[in-house]
Amino acid sequence: SIFTVLILTLLVLLTVATFLWNLLVLATILRVKAFHRVPHNLVASTAVSDVLVAALVMPLSLVKELSAGRRWRLGRELCLVWVSFDVLCCTASIWNVTAIALDRYWSITRHLQYTLLTRRRISNVMIALTWALSAAISLAPLLGWGETYSPEQERCQVSQDPSYTIVSTGGAFYLPLCVVLFVYWKIYKASKFHMGGRRRNAVVPLPEAAQVKEASQEPQMVFTARRAAITFQTDGETWREQKEKKAALMVGILIGVFVLCWIPFFITELISPLCSCNIPPVWKSIFLWLGYSNSFFNPLIYTAFNKNYNNAFKNLFVKQR
Repeated sequence: SIFTVLILTLLVLLTVATFLWNLLVLATILRVKAFHRVPHNLVASTAVSDVLVAALVMPLSLVKELSAGRRWRLGRELCLVWVSFDVLCCTASIWNVTAIALDRYWSITRHLQYTLLTRRRISNVMIALTWALSAAISLAPLLGWGETYSPEQERCQVSQDPSYTIVSTGGAFYLPLCVVLFVYWKIYKASKFHMGGRRRNAVVPLPEAAQVKEASQEPQMVFTARRAAITFQTDGETWREQKEKKAALMVGILIGVFVLCWIPFFITELISPLCSCNIPPVWKSIFLWLGYSNSFFNPLIYTAFNKNYNNAFKNLFVKQR
């Protein structure tokens, strides 16, 4: 039908756009030396995971959508590869978003202790832990924890073993979800505290004329202050307050899009094996592709809140021409 062709066209465009947009972010970070530091290494790690989602996961998911009854006709080996990369890349993308939120949180609340050297070390540790945890979750079914491929039913899916479902969904989504919600709450409180801390600073006028004399030196100097009030008023936001407000807005949008994209999929992924519920395949597909779309929105959010990326994109295209 025309509706089916339209949906498939949109999925193809989503796959291509996700790949090209994240590839552009990676190329920009590699070419611009100013981006070879934190927090851009966290953005680069996120872009790598999202590029892999678009290159290795989404095309095979699209092939599965095109098959009759959404059956898997590409064999067991390719099924294992697809499921492993699906879990690996999507989990890494989610944890990279969490790492970016943590980095913004520490840079706002601990800006004196969170020096560039400390920030670089912590960001490298977070990237290593992100990919190590993602690899552990994705490789567990290959080591015998549940089954992903059913040749009789021609079905290829993430292991439905209840224990693996609890561990994988908890490690891949629910734990980072708790972290990012806590982080945003703390960022919001910190930004509100700093905004509320701006008060009208004034020097209270003296009740009577005061004289200050220098007693030990000659000649004596006398300073007299009559009734007067000296007032210091900060009408606008300081540079740091603007930076904190912008970071809080970026993290809020990043977390909001992340939650909206992934929470329907992971709710059904957790409930379905535990209660043996029969969720219609069409809804599973909708929730899955909604989660994939998060890889498309991530680079849009980073670049929209960073003028340096926009300028780098322009310079990159100008040099190409």
